[in-house]
Amino acid sequence: MDERLKDLNHIGIAVEDLEEAKHLYCDILGFELVEEKDLPDRGLRVAFLSTGNTTIELLKGVTPESAIAKFVDKRGPGIHHLCFEVDDIDAALKGLDEEGIELIDAKARPGAAGHPVAFIHPRSTMKVLIELEEK
Repeated sequence: MDERLKDLNHIGIAVEDLEEAKHLYCDILGFELVEEKDLPDRGLRVAFLSTGNTTIELLKGVTPESAIAKFVDKRGPGIHHLCFEVDDIDAALKGLDEEGIELIDAKARPGAAGHPVAFIHPRSTMKVLIELEEK
């Protein structure tokens, strides 16, 4: 694969209670709340926290059919995904597909921060959901 994954962009953490999670990560652990927004088309409320060198994305499913609500119902709260930056997401997806890596998204779509994103299926990454984000 020619398109190499680059820096860790963020860690997605699925939560049951966003206020409780913000209290823990901001008030107790000291991370800075940068932005909070609703993504109604995905049934999500997202809080972006700065750690200084990466971002933590707290994800709260606000509808029972959202992917995050289903994740929390099945597995409980915790790390949902790791997101890595790529220069060219189309080239990265093509290269991964050619290497036999199973993709959730064959084409990029807008992510929570508005940049093109796509997910690699955990069956191909030792049970870790990986998101690619083009910056």
